[in-house]
Amino acid sequence: MAITGEDVTLDGIIPISSDFAVVEVTSADELAVVGADTRVRLNLHDWELEVRLPFGSHTRLFLSEVNRAWSDVCKSPGEEPKFEWLQKYRKANKDQSVVKQTLAPLGSTSAKISQHKKTGKSLKADLRSPVAEDQSVNSGLEQPIVDISPDRQSKAKPEGWEELKREGRDDLVRNSSHMASNKATMLAMPQFGLRDNLIRCELLKNEDIYTYLENFSFFLGSYNVNGQTPKESLRLWLSSTSTPPDMYFVGFQELDLSKEAFFFTDTPKETEWLRAVSESLHPDAKYALVKLVRLVGIMLLFYVKKEHAEHISELEAENVGTGIMGRMGNKGAVAIRFRFHNSDICVVNSHLAAHTEEYERRNQDYKDICSRLLFRQNDPTLAPLSILRHNLVLWLGDLNYRLSDLDVDRVKELLVKKDFETLQSYDQLKRQIDEEAVFVGFEEGDIDFLPTYKYDTGSDQWDTSEKCRVPAWCDRILWRGKNVRQLHYQSHMGLRTSDHKPVSSLLEIGIKMVNEDSYKKMFEEIVRSLDKMENECIPSVTLSRREFNFKDVKFMQHQAETLTLYNDGQVPCQFEFIQKLDEPTYCKPWLTANPPKGFIPNISHPLTVFVNRSTAADLNTGHQQIEDILVLHLERGKDFFLSVSGNYLPSCFGSSIQTMCQLRDPIQDMSLESIQALVSSGQPAGDVFLSPQRIAVGAELFQQPGLRSEFQEIRDCLDTGMPDSLPGSNHSVAEALLLFLDALPEPVVPFSLYQQCLECCSNPSQCKKVVSCLPQCHKNVFNYLAAFLRELLKHSAYNSLDVNILGELNKGTLPPPPPSLTTIKIIK
Repeated sequence: MAITGEDVTLDGIIPISSDFAVVEVTSADELAVVGADTRVRLNLHDWELEVRLPFGSHTRLFLSEVNRAWSDVCKSPGEEPKFEWLQKYRKANKDQSVVKQTLAPLGSTSAKISQHKKTGKSLKADLRSPVAEDQSVNSGLEQPIVDISPDRQSKAKPEGWEELKREGRDDLVRNSSHMASNKATMLAMPQFGLRDNLIRCELLKNEDIYTYLENFSFFLGSYNVNGQTPKESLRLWLSSTSTPPDMYFVGFQELDLSKEAFFFTDTPKETEWLRAVSESLHPDAKYALVKLVRLVGIMLLFYVKKEHAEHISELEAENVGTGIMGRMGNKGAVAIRFRFHNSDICVVNSHLAAHTEEYERRNQDYKDICSRLLFRQNDPTLAPLSILRHNLVLWLGDLNYRLSDLDVDRVKELLVKKDFETLQSYDQLKRQIDEEAVFVGFEEGDIDFLPTYKYDTGSDQWDTSEKCRVPAWCDRILWRGKNVRQLHYQSHMGLRTSDHKPVSSLLEIGIKMVNEDSYKKMFEEIVRSLDKMENECIPSVTLSRREFNFKDVKFMQHQAETLTLYNDGQVPCQFEFIQKLDEPTYCKPWLTANPPKGFIPNISHPLTVFVNRSTAADLNTGHQQIEDILVLHLERGKDFFLSVSGNYLPSCFGSSIQTMCQLRDPIQDMSLESIQALVSSGQPAGDVFLSPQRIAVGAELFQQPGLRSEFQEIRDCLDTGMPDSLPGSNHSVAEALLLFLDALPEPVVPFSLYQQCLECCSNPSQCKKVVSCLPQCHKNVFNYLAAFLRELLKHSAYNSLDVNILGELNKGTLPPPPPSLTTIKIIK
């Protein structure tokens, strides 16, 4: 299976000329099914090739680029085609790289293609690549999204799989694209132009008139398997309902606890648990695997009854890690969003921070998942969708909230009495929900089953280890949305593979269906009304304010001001922030308007300032100021100009090592002119570098994220004058150190020495020569960091750190080499 561009082979080239032709040969039956592959025939003189392309946006992009290339040839048939559109795929000047990037719209697929004379049959090349088609663009240790199909794992087939296959393809719904098989799906299709958007807006406002509710059953299950392999049938869990559910969402946590799982995409545990689930689904129905998404040990499986598959569209899957600096994937979430008939649904499987006292970390993990896990939309000009922007959100997983303020003996005493009501008054999750700290608007059914954690593996006995964990309801299932009724919520004590027990919830959910006749009548009424309105009205809005001032902006601290747009005209209007002349974007990189375009009935519009590593350096030195002009454009209306101003408080984060070595006062006590004088003085820096305070060697150092509030305190201490000791936990101090190094405008090893580093990386003795070439202040920092890392490794038995983990952190925090260097190697 091809995973990267290096796995692609090229066996032949089909020239594109004026005689070249592309004809779609997908049958009507295939078009009627969401998820069907697209078949096209390529013709050139006597040559013919039939290609089967995977369902999804990559195929649409590929075919559009082929047509664009053919159009370029036809415009100038006597000249050699330049194919200027290829430039956006070029990442190197080598022909081989150009070929690989040209194939990118297909996904990185290893496929042998040959040509032949017409002999009555056409050669078929199956270019399906489920893994490559949905590769995640996330960086760091977050794992790519993976689809499982019979092509990849033939044994992992739910019952009835063979009947779902049609002419060499499987019936999985594999991507975000969809076919407009009914009126409901038409509502979700991207529209272009103000009129189409107005029609869609009015249809959504009046959908209660032409829609009705029909109930479907959703089975949700969560199981922390503690790195084990399946040792028993899962039917007690997955087939526990009297009637087969319409959909299954099965989530796992701690699928693989090995260190290799952090660095490699594949794990054998995935296939083993997939097979166990497929063999244990309800025997009275036939299911198709719609999607599999995994991040290290967090996996979510989505199955659907055969008869419902064609009504699923806009399928997307994403993942996000919440470990140190958001890169470590041992904690985090995976999610799937899709449209079923006329309802938008999002399902999340998460594994939050552990340990009883760490409920604030769990709260932060939840907030990070909600803010960072975003789904692309069919219309690339629209802002991505967040989890909470769906009609229905289903959330399951090992949320790790524990029982507070009770010792283990008291808990077990209440469990013997089955006094669950008293115990749940000490449940951290319920307390945090009551305080509106997390899961605002979510609901959870009544818990009338034993805690799911922690048991001795292979038994139903509470933890008898030295730690003697307090029993807790770590594994939970919640929902957010209307028309939801829970039919059961239970644990499954009969499964003993793990130290957790699986939980399940059967939900009866009312899904919006479309009445075709009512829809047509409503559509015609809206069109007639719009025709009249367009002749009488033009868009008009009033702005709550036009000047915005951001005071005392700090590094990595959001500041937001609200712009409210009032629609005082007679028709809805469309707005967009547009770029100014000779500027690449509509605003400076430290400023965002959310959303940058959309509709106005009346909308509160946050303007947010956020300074990060890419913008801090210029603001510290005064090369940039918190000043900008935004141009708010109304479709078919006038433009408004918004003034943005403010002041930035200089920070050691984003300042150069050379500058900081010349400081004699805290950086925020110095004027901007003084800082600029130090930067431009060119004087050699002093020999003494004020290094960060010693970070105590603690358990799980660099593997647990710090708290954002503590980082802000640490930043302020560094910028205003170091106290006797830094505030915050070891984890927050460690993360602050990584962020400090990441924000340096010139890395510890300067860009000018990167080439020498690459040349001597295989010869350790030569590395000392490179270190000797460092400027004195950089050398001090380098020696300090090396000594610090050696000290960490001395305590590896306690802090669980090794060279691989530290190497990954180092790779993520040091800046990349200069753009002129095309070869990047990791030096351990």
